[in-house]
Amino acid sequence: MAIVLLSSLILIGGCQDPQAKKADQDQAVDLYVEAGMLNDLQEWDDALKMLDKAIAMSPEFAMAYSLKGDIYQNKGDYEKSAESYEIATTFDPYNVKDFLSLGKVYSLLKEFAKAAAAYVRVVEIEPTNYEGNYGAAQSYYILKDWDKTIEHSSAAAKLDPQAAGPLSLLGDAFEEKKDHASAINAYRRALENDGNDPKLMVSLAVSYLRSKRYSAGRELLESAIQIDPDYGMAYQYLGFIQIMDKQKDLAMESYLKAVGLDPDDWMARKGLGVVYMLKGVADDDPMFKAMAIEQWNESLRIEPNQPKLVNLITKYTQQDQAEAGRQ
Repeated sequence: MAIVLLSSLILIGGCQDPQAKKADQDQAVDLYVEAGMLNDLQEWDDALKMLDKAIAMSPEFAMAYSLKGDIYQNKGDYEKSAESYEIATTFDPYNVKDFLSLGKVYSLLKEFAKAAAAYVRVVEIEPTNYEGNYGAAQSYYILKDWDKTIEHSSAAAKLDPQAAGPLSLLGDAFEEKKDHASAINAYRRALENDGNDPKLMVSLAVSYLRSKRYSAGRELLESAIQIDPDYGMAYQYLGFIQIMDKQKDLAMESYLKAVGLDPDDWMARKGLGVVYMLKGVADDDPMFKAMAIEQWNESLRIEPNQPKLVNLITKYTQQDQAEAGRQ
């Protein structure tokens, strides 16, 4: 502790008399230590007062700003936390801990470009830092920068080969690039590390579906449902496979289950509408056709940006109107 505190004093600047400066530095350190003890007792407001006094004595005391960042983060004031960490990293631009904390609070503030920059700085300082690489990958994924997501999630996966998270994220990024083969490889490696994760199973199943490997996809989805019978997304994609296999009744059951678990699942409602329309057309049943249009309209209400579905509704509505006119 004494060595760390002594090294931090190098970061405390000023133009005052050397003896007076040394006295201020010593007092700032004493205040910092007192603030640290108050922080341990969760006496956060009193700790902040001590730190403000320490900073008044030594305005470039990086560790005081760092501790302020920690305290504000514990208090849930992420804006002030980020501000404190920013100042701390200005005075100590090689402090990995503060850049990691800065990335975390910026992520909580949903300022992902700033979070990515903080995590990248960690990697610049310490290329083998797992948290820095994984944090950067997560931030870049939200920013839709797939190449940088792949770069950093690949690095994180190499640093911790047993972690499923970076591999899952790697698969997600490959899927966004429509590289299904690479996505399948990443998801399969992730499942080797965490074989009981239904989310991973569904992600891999979707890659199989997009590669038209329906049998492999079905097997994974059924396994995911066995592990988590309330995982609606698994039923949704299972319904799609059952449609492709011309199993309309089974598909209807799957989509109804998905909608029952999540009434706002617009994809499940769209799929359910497709099943209803297939049955309506096959059996020339106006009731099922009406039910299909109803589900499609619900899907559009939840997710309006579906131009193809709008065209589909228009097509079948016009057909029904034409048939009614001929009658």
